[in-house]
Amino acid sequence: MRTATINRATAETKIAVTVNLDGTGQYRISTGIGFFDHMLEQLSRHSLIDLDVDTKGDLHIDQHHTVEDTALAIGQAIAEALGDKRGIRRYGDALSPMDETLTRVALDISGRPWLVWKTDFTQKRLGEMDTELFQHWFHSFAQTAGITLHIETLYGENNHHIAESAFKGLARALRIAVEIDPRKTDAIPSTKGVL
Repeated sequence: MRTATINRATAETKIAVTVNLDGTGQYRISTGIGFFDHMLEQLSRHSLIDLDVDTKGDLHIDQHHTVEDTALAIGQAIAEALGDKRGIRRYGDALSPMDETLTRVALDISGRPWLVWKTDFTQKRLGEMDTELFQHWFHSFAQTAGITLHIETLYGENNHHIAESAFKGLARALRIAVEIDPRKTDAIPSTKGVL
């Protein structure tokens, strides 16, 4: 099984993350930020990656460290669980509709982290979560996961739907990209021979 556990402790956060890439979308999420928990639950459920996240952060200051460090730990855990990436499909994409909103997500598990973000919010907060932190979460996640990640909301009005369609789109694209390709189970999916 392709699993990994990351424990990250700083003066700002204490985080334990476990992932199982070959799971069924089971999750246990606790970050202290309700809306963020909801988004990470969507990530697990729709990617079929089992995700256990326990984050204790300095929420008395603000949410920045909690969101950023959780992204770094989840990305690191996924990268570790992927190992040398032998046999994976590598690429994934999804169109993610949610009512009036449509978001496009495309990714490459390339080892070359990058984020293209074309998504805007008209509210400063969703629940108690600062909407400016969504872009930062995806950026931090892409960095430690080693993923080239493109997210574009093609249209949408409801801020909740915009955020959720981005997380569900990432989940569905990841599900495709981390799957083992039965025609190339022993091959690194690159002409370089390494990712």
